[in-house]
Amino acid sequence: MSSLRLAVSVTAAACLVLSASAAGKVTVKTARNHRGWTDAVVLNNGHVEAVVVPSVGRLMQFRFATAVDGPIWENPQLIGKPMPEKPWEAAHGSFGGDKTWPAPQSQWNWPPPDVFDAAPLAFQVEADQTVVLTSPVSARFGIRTERRLTLSPDAPKLQIVTTYEKVSGPPTETGVWIITQAKDPVGVYLPVPKDTKFPEGSSKEWGGLPKDQSELKDGIVRLGRDLKDSHKIGNDASSIVWVGAHEVLRIDIAREAEGKYPDGGCSTEIYTNGDPVPYVELETLGPLHTLNVGDRISATNTYTLYHREGANPLEQVKQILAH
Repeated sequence: MSSLRLAVSVTAAACLVLSASAAGKVTVKTARNHRGWTDAVVLNNGHVEAVVVPSVGRLMQFRFATAVDGPIWENPQLIGKPMPEKPWEAAHGSFGGDKTWPAPQSQWNWPPPDVFDAAPLAFQVEADQTVVLTSPVSARFGIRTERRLTLSPDAPKLQIVTTYEKVSGPPTETGVWIITQAKDPVGVYLPVPKDTKFPEGSSKEWGGLPKDQSELKDGIVRLGRDLKDSHKIGNDASSIVWVGAHEVLRIDIAREAEGKYPDGGCSTEIYTNGDPVPYVELETLGPLHTLNVGDRISATNTYTLYHREGANPLEQVKQILAH
């Protein structure tokens, strides 16, 4: 697509392989075919790989290097298809993957606004191991987004730094919100900070807590997916852990002690979607700031992938969070 660009020249006939520096093990391959999208960019360090699809504006998968799939949900109704004008109307759940929205949602209600969820993104490759995604300027918010995806050279870790730059329009109070749509889990876990703002361990934003799908034990809240209804909870933690049948995905974001957070003070949230669209959302939020033209704010997510171990998912979650 004409909106896509690469920081180095490539021939039209071949994909480009960029080797990492001598100290690293990362490769970046462009123009790959991922489930029918032929513009995919794949970062690989021998342990894990991250698959970015610029034409639909998001990270689509984070998986072990030898695996054909991973924990991120990819909407089967839209796999391999171009960006429709109104993706949330074309198929519930949009494309899946990992993306950014402006917080709080009360600023825009529904559906997600323009470039934040319904636009192809330009991309560049930097330092041979970082992919940079850049959006057009949002007509509604006057904000341009940038997402810098960097794979660790020697660990199953991916870092994404998401930046909002105010380019035009009146002052806007907003925060960086990251949404990772994941597959139907065994459970999703939120640790409860000792000084939490939520006496019961979490908020109950939508639909309350389903009794058969929620539990607070050993200082960790577990939420499963209710097949009948949607639910959303959150708290002031800095980690979320998704547990599946074969993998475990941990997402971390630093919390600012004095920051003003949306949704009653949440920096982490879990949304679960009822049938027939079986996904959950792992959400992180940065603090709110009033942006004037020229201002920039950023939030950093770190994604770590583990193999599932043991019969008790809570025990593995506790071990993961202890390190």
